[in-house]
Amino acid sequence: MDWARVSVPVATRAPTGETNAYVLGREQAVLVDPAARTDDLDRAVADRNVEHVLVTHAHPDHVGAVDAYASVTGATVWARDGRTQRFREATGCEPDRTYVPGTTIPLGDERVRILDAPGHAPDHVALEAGSGGPICCGDCAVAEGSVVVGANEGDVRAYLTTLRRLHAIDPPALLPGHGPTIDDPRSTLRRLLTHRYRRERRVLESVEAGASTLEEIVDAAYEKDLAGVRDLATATVEAHLEKLAVDGRVEWDGSRARCV
Repeated sequence: MDWARVSVPVATRAPTGETNAYVLGREQAVLVDPAARTDDLDRAVADRNVEHVLVTHAHPDHVGAVDAYASVTGATVWARDGRTQRFREATGCEPDRTYVPGTTIPLGDERVRILDAPGHAPDHVALEAGSGGPICCGDCAVAEGSVVVGANEGDVRAYLTTLRRLHAIDPPALLPGHGPTIDDPRSTLRRLLTHRYRRERRVLESVEAGASTLEEIVDAAYEKDLAGVRDLATATVEAHLEKLAVDGRVEWDGSRARCV
């Protein structure tokens, strides 16, 4: 399937300072994650017959121009079934249709298939561009660094499942929400899985060593300078504590942790 990527400057915590918008297809196309309206994205949209607009998840750095491009193109706006209120609040746009994981959007002789991909956000999905084609994965993966999976929005158990599911599908490429195309998906997915397991081990070791409050565990679990990202590290540690509690490895009441 023909596709185009446009990197859109937008307020985001991603190191790139940009969010990738994608147009999947040409004669009939899906616009994915229009973070803001720009001249470059206008040209990409004008070059294709955009009939559908949707987002991988409703975080602010992925949704800013959904309403604008829906108005320009007259496209059908899709939202995840059961998450329409979240979508409305994030985009200011009323969805025309809803999807569930497994829904396919026909694009002439091709189609886009929606895959469940929670973890970074509860409503997160990925889009398979054609049968056996690349997967537009939003914030499931990045070519370098790691993805934030933080408490309140994130779920580490779900994220690990998503990474393993994408690894099993083994697409030819991953089209991430931030940064360059991932041309070796399995290697990247294994790296991200290893990173999560290592972070979990550091959190557990910190609790075993006597750290109990969230701040104490953050200080013990990270060896790097957290200036500017301490809030993200704190949310990450809390998400790992929630997983460890579900796994029966620690007791965590939201303020203090101890080993079982």
